[in-house]
Amino acid sequence: MAEVISPYTRTGRVDSTFYSTASMLRTMELIVGLRPLTQFDAYATPMLAVFTNKPDLMPYIAAKPTQDLHEVNPVNAPFSAQSEVQDLTREDQINMAQFNQAIWASVKGANTPMPAPQHTVFPASAEEQAADGR
Repeated sequence: MAEVISPYTRTGRVDSTFYSTASMLRTMELIVGLRPLTQFDAYATPMLAVFTNKPDLMPYIAAKPTQDLHEVNPVNAPFSAQSEVQDLTREDQINMAQFNQAIWASVKGANTPMPAPQHTVFPASAEEQAADGR
């Protein structure tokens, strides 16, 4: 997902075209007049549908967040005690299953069962789920 803010963007529209990072690079190259750096950005889809030739010079008004950005989870939040003792000083030191459970409980409620993790690109079919007892 990308957000493009410019007087030259088509305001009020959502462009659902698939763009990659190379698409963004290709678009920047076109804007500043550079030739493609590699074959990947040369063949990437530029973000042409996002822009217009006529600028809209109306001031941009940013939406201010209403959520307190300094707020922390309350002490009585689900799994707060377990989360508190996790090692966050380095990457990959946490108990990922426990952290996922804490996130699930905080969003869905402590009494809502969390589904089993899936470590596959394609979800299991109904038959496979039934065979696994899901």
